[in-house]
Parts: sequence; C-alpha cells; structure tokens
Amino acid sequence: MSPSQQTILHHHLHQFAQLTETDLYLADPLWQSRIIPRQGLFTFSHSVCRHVGFVLNGIFRVYYIDPKTEQEHNLYFVAEHTFLTSLKSLLTQTTCPYLIEALEDTELLVIEHDRLRELYTQSHGWERFGRLLAEHYFLLNQTRSESLLTQSAEERYVDLLTRQPDILNRVSLGHIASYLGIKGPSLSRIRAQVAHR
Repeated sequence: MSPSQQTILHHHLHQFAQLTETDLYLADPLWQSRIIPRQGLFTFSHSVCRHVGFVLNGIFRVYYIDPKTEQEHNLYFVAEHTFLTSLKSLLTQTTCPYLIEALEDTELLVIEHDRLRELYTQSHGWERFGRLLAEHYFLLNQTRSESLLTQSAEERYVDLLTRQPDILNRVSLGHIASYLGIKGPSLSRIRAQVAHR
C-alpha cells in the first residue's frame, strides 16, 4: 500500500467507522493492493467471497444471471471510495450467486475475511466497522428492493442520477436499463422525458 493509498483509506475508514489511529495502523499490514482490469471479476458466481475491498479507482457492477433465461440483472453499481464485498457470502462463507465485475480498469485495497475477523477480536473500532458494513449492505439491499416495489422506472432513473451523477459517462445504457428493470427503448424515452424538464 502506497502512502497516498494509505491516506485515502485512512480518511474513509475514519469517516465510515470513526476508527482511531491505533485501529488504522493495526490493520495497515493486512491490506493488499489489487488491480482488476475492465471486465475482470472481483467475485465469481457460485464462489465464496473471501475479501472486503475498498475501491480506489473505477466502478463495478453487481449482477446475477438468470439460469433459466441466461439474462443478466444488474443489482447496483459500486464506485470509488466505497467498500465492496458480497456480504452474505463473506459472513457465512458460503457460495454467492452474484458476480461483481469491473466496468473500468480498477484499483482496490483488499483485506481477507480471516484477517478482518482477527481485527474484530482485537479492537472495538474494527468491531464497529464490521457492524456498520453489515448495516450499509442491509440498507443498500432494502432500498433496492423497495425501489423496485414502490418507484416507477423513471423515479429509479432520477434517483440513480442523483446518487451517481457521472453514471451515464461510465456505465453502458444496456447495464443501466437492466438495473432499472426495463428495456433499452424505454430507457431512451425516460431519458428524453427527464432531459426536457
């Protein structure tokens, strides 16, 4: 981990979980740099997730493939300065049906599940990090489920642009349509409607 990477990681860990300097330096030797090229995978389908990543540069999509139709369904996009994992698989150490794919050349710092568990026993700060990470992913999944039930595709599109304003420059329209649960022509119509307001 370079000094600049360390500075960014420390800043976001402190913001995310209020970790102390002692907590941060305790974990420093455990973080590893990883480069994942565009279309490379952070997790494979039906594999066990063994890492938590912190995205330094790039953007990922989390998706699954319907075994009956072989159609891809995007669940969410994870960009810079966000913690990346497949939480259920990480916590239970069981296989995950999702894939996490880099949509750009990406740079991450990753920590192994077993090392993170050791940190939980050594530091209340790291225990708090684990709880907050679980809460973050619970809220992410709950919000996603509720949006599909209660929002129109246009509302989901506007919400996505609000949360990730540069998404249209980084993610293909096909992936965005999949995330919204619609087809390409419907997305084109929604984009035109939103642009004319």
